[in-house]
Amino acid sequence: MKQFEYIRPQSREEACASLHRYGSDGCILAGGTDLLIELSKQSVKTPKVLVDISFLDDLRGIHSDNGSIGLRPLVTHTELLQSSILHRCAPLLAIAASAIGSPQIRNRGTVGGNIMNAAACADTVPPLVALGAKITLRSARGERQIELADLFLEPYKTNALPDELLTGIQFPKLGPGVRSAFIKLGRRNALSISRLSVAAILQQERDGKIVDARIVPGATFPTWRRVCEGEKMLLGEKPSKELFSAAGQKVSELMIKETGRRWSTEYKEPVIAVLVQRALENCCTLENRNCVTK
Repeated sequence: MKQFEYIRPQSREEACASLHRYGSDGCILAGGTDLLIELSKQSVKTPKVLVDISFLDDLRGIHSDNGSIGLRPLVTHTELLQSSILHRCAPLLAIAASAIGSPQIRNRGTVGGNIMNAAACADTVPPLVALGAKITLRSARGERQIELADLFLEPYKTNALPDELLTGIQFPKLGPGVRSAFIKLGRRNALSISRLSVAAILQQERDGKIVDARIVPGATFPTWRRVCEGEKMLLGEKPSKELFSAAGQKVSELMIKETGRRWSTEYKEPVIAVLVQRALENCCTLENRNCVTK
């Protein structure tokens, strides 16, 4: 591993000051589950300065207030999957966190790192986008809040400036009548990186008609987004296998339209359609309302 300077700030203000001082020459260390592996590669450019925020207690914690949930960036995946408030009010996020890596990775990896790394296979991002999450970015110049979906430019690239620090994630709670699901498909049954994933949220009226639908695939489009074209097909309709299959086909068609055909399309084209269908079906099955498939 190449040499670099190591800074351990004592506050978020000090962390922001360090990032402001070094700009693109600095790099943030949180959980380190991805970064430390990258730094060991000879082909990767090594930052001049590593700013270690992993000891900052004011960047930890899950809180609930006025119908919303707030996550600080150093919340680990284990803390997400063990959170009672998430299991009640955002269960698809807890289930997604349970599908990440091994217990050791979940104990160390953070939700902030999963977001800012911007890997196409990030498991917590599709649920957060489906939940309508907003994030707060802070620098020595001040702070700004943006929609999480607007953060991403392409895989591994965000519009966060080099001196900005992620300090919070906020999203509304799901109501008691809203159901959700997360499905992940990997190459193996354990320690699997997502090849494809789907986060889904459905709300039905008493007559069974769907009044709210959210579909967010992972590792499918160039960046994460709600597939509004597929969601609109569901609104005002009653759930059925045929309806959900059609929505899955729509997502598959849009994937090909945006990404073109490549070597993986033959596999992804039918599989993403089926995963969307299954995720929507799981939202309508009380016993399987939140699940993960590997």
